[in-house]
Amino acid sequence: MKEYQITGMSCASCQAHVTKAVEQVAGVTSVNVSLLSNSMQVEGNADEKAVIAAVKDAGYGASLKGKQQSQQDPYEDRETPELLKRLKYSIGFLTVLMYFSMGHMLSLPVPSFLEHNPVGNGIIQMTLAMIVLMINRKFFVSGWKALRHGSSNMDTLVALGSGISFIYSFLVLLQMSGMEHEGAMAAVHSLYFETAAMIPSLITVGKTMESLSKGKTTSALRQLISLAPKTAVVLRDGQEVTVDADQLQVNDLFVVRAGESVAADGVIVQGSAGFDESSLTGESVPVDKQAGDSVMATSINTSGHVVVKAQKVGKDTGFSRIIELVAQASDSKAPIARIADRVSGIFVPSIILIATVVLAGWLTAGAPLENALTHAVTVLVVACPCALGLATPTAIMVGNGVAAKHGILFKNAEALENAGRMEICVMDKTGTITQGVMHVTDITAVSQKKELLTYAVSLEKKSSHPVGQAVAQYGQENGVSVMDGTDVTVENGRGIHARMDGHLIRGGNLSWIGELCRIDSDVKADIEEKSSQGKTPLLFMKDDALLGVIYVADVIREDSASAIERLKRMGIVTVMCSGDRKATAEAIGRQAGVDHVIAEMLPEDKQQVIDALGSQGVTAMVGDGINDAPSLVSAQIGIAIGAGTDVAIDSADIVLMNSRLSDIPALVHLSRKVLRNIHENLFWAFAYNALLIPVAAGVVAGIHMNPMFGAAAMSLSSFTVCMNALRLNRCRLYEEKKDMIRKQKSVDFSDIRRKHTMKKTVKIEGMMCGHCEMSVRKALEAIDGIEQAVVSAQKGTAECTMSKDVNADVIRKAIEDRDFTFVSID
Repeated sequence: MKEYQITGMSCASCQAHVTKAVEQVAGVTSVNVSLLSNSMQVEGNADEKAVIAAVKDAGYGASLKGKQQSQQDPYEDRETPELLKRLKYSIGFLTVLMYFSMGHMLSLPVPSFLEHNPVGNGIIQMTLAMIVLMINRKFFVSGWKALRHGSSNMDTLVALGSGISFIYSFLVLLQMSGMEHEGAMAAVHSLYFETAAMIPSLITVGKTMESLSKGKTTSALRQLISLAPKTAVVLRDGQEVTVDADQLQVNDLFVVRAGESVAADGVIVQGSAGFDESSLTGESVPVDKQAGDSVMATSINTSGHVVVKAQKVGKDTGFSRIIELVAQASDSKAPIARIADRVSGIFVPSIILIATVVLAGWLTAGAPLENALTHAVTVLVVACPCALGLATPTAIMVGNGVAAKHGILFKNAEALENAGRMEICVMDKTGTITQGVMHVTDITAVSQKKELLTYAVSLEKKSSHPVGQAVAQYGQENGVSVMDGTDVTVENGRGIHARMDGHLIRGGNLSWIGELCRIDSDVKADIEEKSSQGKTPLLFMKDDALLGVIYVADVIREDSASAIERLKRMGIVTVMCSGDRKATAEAIGRQAGVDHVIAEMLPEDKQQVIDALGSQGVTAMVGDGINDAPSLVSAQIGIAIGAGTDVAIDSADIVLMNSRLSDIPALVHLSRKVLRNIHENLFWAFAYNALLIPVAAGVVAGIHMNPMFGAAAMSLSSFTVCMNALRLNRCRLYEEKKDMIRKQKSVDFSDIRRKHTMKKTVKIEGMMCGHCEMSVRKALEAIDGIEQAVVSAQKGTAECTMSKDVNADVIRKAIEDRDFTFVSID
């Protein structure tokens, strides 16, 4: 995708003309033009020069955004200062013009040489009007360019309305010069020089107000961009040298002192400090980091002194990526905007046609030319295509800014729109609903808890298995004393053992420890109960006696249950999709409170489930791992946890930088507010034109609108749309009382699991231990069509998940080749 800067656009019609012109260029597959940021995104293999030429042929300017330019502030307000200057001079000369044209009506003193000199007064009015028109000549230049290229825009309407008023007044003034004094005094009231000057002046007032409010809609983005550090202190030949941040190179060493911002993504090689990462995550609590830890650009050193080795610099940093994502999303077009685009494409020609019909109609009805022109001019100036063009992008821009402040990144406007229509939310278990890290949850000691912990922690410090590491971490956090061991041996699939203090200490799964020592019935019952809750039992024994059981589980995130409950209140069906065994998945599902649990799923199964659910409603997929990437792409809304893999983040439509599940209902809440705001804006834009154009035409209850009031109304319409969008800045994403409560839709889950996988249980005799289980599992999973086999020596079964039907004889042979007895399959 290539980005271009566009100049000369003033309304939604301009946007439509540029889009239409570029769409006709060979090699262009899609075009997105943003009136708000005066930019264009083009996809395809079209030649850059051909694209620029097409824009210029349409009457506008275009240039390719360079890398250096894109790193600067693309939302800097360059338009408002120019408009304020124009407005200042326009109002000054217009005030003088109004004094000469209407001062006598307000009993203001008029120069004596003009008291009985209507032609002189008219010449002064004409001169002042010409000055105002010159100040606002941009309307005429842009309007003429559009007409010359066979199109039209808002400036065309303003130029026609103002120009017709001026030309008509000029012709009247010529007639006055040949009239008797009495006739000239009467004809002076037919001069509309003040109207000719008032129309562009009032439109400039409106454009200035619009520009100011548009500037506020991009304030969040400008604040983000302003956080980028400008300089860095680099270590070169042992000396500290201050350089521009964009001059940093990969592998440079740079110093970050307390109060300074990190200039690039990197790793700390010396020192320790606390870092405020609120610019990236929204979390203001500083995070303590030391040598070996990663730091991100724009995070602020709150205490300490560190030396950092740069790993990603410039546009490759995580912060630059955030800016790029937010900017692209803000400039992209939401599907809901298409209706406004279609109308904008034909709006101005339609208004010109209506004004022509109104002029002809009044003349046919016998009205004086002056009255007929007044109505036609009023129709021209009251119509407003800008409100239509700004209705969607202003709301999208503000919504993206609010989301970015809370660490929620929408990659495009379509994702922001779709999130509000979410009906089903499918969540991965590990790392999404849960923390993705094993923790000790329960400890059951047969004799002394201290003895159990001492041996267990000492033994598991030698293990690299996640379950063992959880026990070791628990010991470190709780100050458990440890002892050295010898003859450390890992039994794959079973556990670990070592000699400590003259004793043989073993730690492992139930099947292995159960073979080596007696386990009381009450301990077995406790193991069965805890296992049903999704906890993994780790048994420890000293010589021939059981010391106790330590239970480990991937616990759910603190905010998971409340987030899921909020989603359900918002009318969203919640589903947990996991590759874990059914008992574990259902236990986590109960804790989290999800509506449905689908367990023992392979990555391709998840994708098929997403497709099946997507046919029943707008479906979102939330995940964090590489295995979630296919599902994230398939879902109508892909949501990636920011702490997940780059593959998952790249595959998603929305990224949660804080890795909080509570951000999901928050983004739904925001999206619904944005959608409602867009609907309000579109309603206002359409209703305004539908109501005021007939009034301007003089066909409503005998009302005759002055062109100046029409211009004022036109100016206010765009301003109103922008101000309405700015209300979104007050949106409180985490206030549940303001949620839009909806009823959950009915979703049929009965067939989903069966459609995509088959589950068969194979009964086997001869298995005695964990080694037997592993042997059978490998034999079964080597068969084409068996994706997963959960083998239990205790039950004498193998639960097989199949992607297709597998002949029983094939399964029998695989089992018997491993010297076990095949009993049955069902």
